[in-house]
Amino acid sequence: MIFLQLFWTFFVIGLFTFGGGGAMLSLIQMQVVQKFGWITEGQFTDIVAISQCTPGPIGINCATYVGYEVAGIGGSAIATFALVLPSFLIFYAIITIYNKYHESDMFENVMKGLRPAVAGLIGAAALILMFKLGMDGLKPTASILTENFPDWKSWAIMAVSVAASLLFKVNPIIMILAGGVLGLLLY
Repeated sequence: MIFLQLFWTFFVIGLFTFGGGGAMLSLIQMQVVQKFGWITEGQFTDIVAISQCTPGPIGINCATYVGYEVAGIGGSAIATFALVLPSFLIFYAIITIYNKYHESDMFENVMKGLRPAVAGLIGAAALILMFKLGMDGLKPTASILTENFPDWKSWAIMAVSVAASLLFKVNPIIMILAGGVLGLLLY
C-alpha cells in the first residue's frame, strides 16, 4: 500500500509542477510533511539542503530521499520514477503539439501565463522554508521555523547569501559550498 501511495503522491507532484525542482518544493513539503507526516520539517529542510549540494535535479533528489526514508530502496525507486514519468509524458505531448501549433497566438499566450505561476511557486517554496504558515479560523498566521533559523548565525548566513547572490552575482555553487563550510564551523 505504501508503494502505491508513494507512486501516486510523486506522480501527482510531477504532473502538476511546472518550472523545475524549485517550484515543486512547496508541493513536496505539503504532501510529505503536512499531509502524510512521512518526515518532519527539519528533515525536509535537510533534504532540500542535501538535494541542492548533490548532483542532479533537486526534485528528483528529494523524491529519492523521501522514498528511501518511507520504504527503503524500493520506495526510493518508485518515488523517483513516479516523479519523472509525468514529465516524460508531458514532454512527449508538448513536442507533438509544438510541432503542430508553435506559430499559434494561443500557444504563446499559454506560455506567457505559465511564467508568473512558476515564479509564484518558487517564491512559495522560499517562504515555506522560512515560515510556518497556517490559518487561525479566517486569520492567516506565520511564525519563523526555528528548526531552519535557530539563532542569529543562521539569519546572518541567509543575509550574506542573499547579498552575495543579488549584489555580487556570486556563483551558486560557491555559495552552497561556503554555506556548508560555515555550517560545519558554526554548528
